[in-house]
Amino acid sequence: MTVLWLDLETYSAVPITNGTHAYAEGAEIMLFAYAIDDGPVQVWDCTARPLMPDDLADALDDPTVILYAHNSHFDRTVLWHCGYRLPRERWRDTMVKALAHSLPGSLGDLCDILKIPTDKAKDKAGRQLIMLFCKPRPATSKVRRATRETHPAEWAKFVEYAGLDIEAMRAIDKKLPAWNYQAGELALWHLDQAINDRGVMVDTDLAHAAIRAVERAQKVLAHRTNELTDGAVQAATQRDAMLRHLVAAYGIDLPDMQQSTLERRIADPDLPAELRELLAIRLQASTTSTSKYKTLAKAVSSDGRLRGTLQFNGASRTGRWAGRLFQPQNLPRPVLKQAAIDQGIAALKADCEDLLFGNVMELTSSAIRGCIVAPKGKKLVVADLSNIEGRVLAFLAGEEWKLQAFADFDTVQTEGGEWITGTELVAAYLERRPVPLALDAKGEPIRKGHDLYKLAYAKSFGIQPEAVSKDNRQVGKVQELALGYEGGVGAFLTFAAAYSIDLEAMGEQAIGAIPDAILGEATRALEWTKQQKRPTFGLSDRAWLVCDSFKRSWRYAHPAISSFWKDLEEAARMAVMRPGVTYECRMLKLRRDGAWLRIRLPSGRFLCYPSPQLDDAGKLSYMGVNQYSRKWSRLKTYGGKLAENVTQAASRDVLAGNMPAIEAAGYQIVLSVHDENITEAEDRDEFNADHLAGLMATTPTWAKGLPLAAAGFEAYRYRKD
Repeated sequence: MTVLWLDLETYSAVPITNGTHAYAEGAEIMLFAYAIDDGPVQVWDCTARPLMPDDLADALDDPTVILYAHNSHFDRTVLWHCGYRLPRERWRDTMVKALAHSLPGSLGDLCDILKIPTDKAKDKAGRQLIMLFCKPRPATSKVRRATRETHPAEWAKFVEYAGLDIEAMRAIDKKLPAWNYQAGELALWHLDQAINDRGVMVDTDLAHAAIRAVERAQKVLAHRTNELTDGAVQAATQRDAMLRHLVAAYGIDLPDMQQSTLERRIADPDLPAELRELLAIRLQASTTSTSKYKTLAKAVSSDGRLRGTLQFNGASRTGRWAGRLFQPQNLPRPVLKQAAIDQGIAALKADCEDLLFGNVMELTSSAIRGCIVAPKGKKLVVADLSNIEGRVLAFLAGEEWKLQAFADFDTVQTEGGEWITGTELVAAYLERRPVPLALDAKGEPIRKGHDLYKLAYAKSFGIQPEAVSKDNRQVGKVQELALGYEGGVGAFLTFAAAYSIDLEAMGEQAIGAIPDAILGEATRALEWTKQQKRPTFGLSDRAWLVCDSFKRSWRYAHPAISSFWKDLEEAARMAVMRPGVTYECRMLKLRRDGAWLRIRLPSGRFLCYPSPQLDDAGKLSYMGVNQYSRKWSRLKTYGGKLAENVTQAASRDVLAGNMPAIEAAGYQIVLSVHDENITEAEDRDEFNADHLAGLMATTPTWAKGLPLAAAGFEAYRYRKD
């Protein structure tokens, strides 16, 4: 197998921060560094020699030659726009290969981690030359673009440095494992590249209208802030000035200006009206989601599509997709109802949003999904896997009662009064057979089993699911989200805040329903926590006791999952201590080979933990990127965290495994957000949400016994279902 290693140095007037595709439309290749197999590195100076070297041309034209680059999406896209239409299947990528094995994507970081010697002085000088030649010079510069003619000495060094990355790539590739970058995973990456190249159609009129609306609203808010503070604060976005004013004028010393802090203060009924208005203005003005509109406007290609928004294996260890550019994985949850959002979109595009909406920031934040639209003659067909992590965790742990509960919930009644299982319903969807379902008074399908959030609450407290109130269901939802990965009071507090649950009010309501034995355990735990001077998160004793009791009740109700955490951690510890020996934990296999701890998932993919070790206390750690410092450092882990990793990874494998079938059925995937696929399809009845849901909920061969369900909608404009 012949390999062509390549790296491009390019110029474009468009900033690279606008995204690869917007940048590449006007990009010019200046230097083309390459090497064939282990041959010498060569640099074709395109500015001095218009004709491509024969060996390079032959390698590009030969369909059997594999093309290797670091962040190949950039090189491939630039080459495509320059007329070199090279099939995706020929490409390989050292960055993606590193990400697939839980290593960072940066070439420099990989050289450091893999101990590949590099000349740091040359690297620094090379970056300076890239800054000189690869983008327009500052407006104050006499020379607007540096070239080989304007800076001949620097250009000679630029050509010299251009080949350094080729040497680094080859060395990195030799040291990287290939476990997760071959066969099905390699084919999936090629599909991912097709999805990124396809992109989504953007309503640019809406994006620009939202930008104008935000600018108008910011001026109004700044003027009112100035009035309320007698000129002490010019705009509500001035954080430090606002904090000083609150202390000076009201004697209030807020710890921060986070949304949750402001919302708690605004809810205080004793707050002066002027202060409440000022804090509300700050809350509006600091809505960061509106900045996504500017990203959309800048990053969209000339044909109106936004491309390159997904990073394959971007989430460390689990292999899930990460968002890029406008971060589709991190879109704000709409505050407004969909009817109001639709009305607001029309008002925004007519520049009259302020006549209908008092909070323009709230409107633009809620409407951001609406920028994704279907092209003419097509529609968006969207479907989402139902509670996939809860199902997969129960599956991996062997929590049989819960798997049965999911299967019962998926079983629905037909109009004829018969019960049809989730598996049978999926089969009907795949065959495009309509199944008229019986509906309850709220228009929802009549199900054989109970809502799992109600069931979680009922199981914890020994009551019937029918007796679970709407408020208690929210508590059950928080239980499911917070406690499945060995979370405690702190995790419960985090998720409760996200779902606006008042823990003090909940504590007052629930304290009497907690069994004495559970409450006694929680009481002893609180005494110990205080003795050890551990945090109680500012909660009252009652609220803390209720949260801890919920944790204990949930764990008692889930014995298989609770033991799964401990068994998984013990298997990992044993594997680290005894390299080369395989340990099994339920459906998982763990083994240490050299510098890697690997967990084999049921799909056959591996979770990778570089440089694992145990400290003197037997605590497990590995090397990874710290999510706060973004530095490569030692990270501690435990059973619940390992369970979270494998659950999210296996959930990703369910979603990804059915993508080829979705494409083959005529649905073009344009975006994947968490457990949701957004597709474009012909605007015909045969392409519908039920059929897409059936494709997504098809159980993989490796997951026999895993109940799956999905649901979705069809629209011409994307929304939160």
